[in-house]
Amino acid sequence: MNSDTIIKPIEILLIEDSPSDADLTEEALSNARIINKLHWVEDGVEAMAFLHRQGKYGGANRPDLILLDLNLPKKNGLEVLAEIKADAQLKRIPTIVLTTSEAERDILKTYDLNGNCYVSKPINLERFMFVIKLIQLFWLDVVKLPSE
Repeated sequence: MNSDTIIKPIEILLIEDSPSDADLTEEALSNARIINKLHWVEDGVEAMAFLHRQGKYGGANRPDLILLDLNLPKKNGLEVLAEIKADAQLKRIPTIVLTTSEAERDILKTYDLNGNCYVSKPINLERFMFVIKLIQLFWLDVVKLPSE
């Protein structure tokens, strides 16, 4: 790679209603070896507006990766996941469900809707940071993401 090569950051959309979890996720990703740009929305309706580049998100970049909580206001995470995976323009974006729920029905429904993986959010702070680092290592360092 020569010095004229521009490295495009990995665009990550975090769909999370908890500001503290969003801050922790941002902090964990900030030390990534891969340059990334984190976008945060707080509910399912806002998430779909971002993904469809509507309203204030008209100039939003298409995310390369989505981190999706299930327990969201206005439109829950499973509804958002169903919409993403039913949309020809969005369905190839890897979508990781990152939630506190450990309910088997949520896990099954996530995979039925073609979610790419299901991760239970640890309550312990150190463990939460570790899980985000593992997601980062796998999805940003190992996996080849689709370009569109």
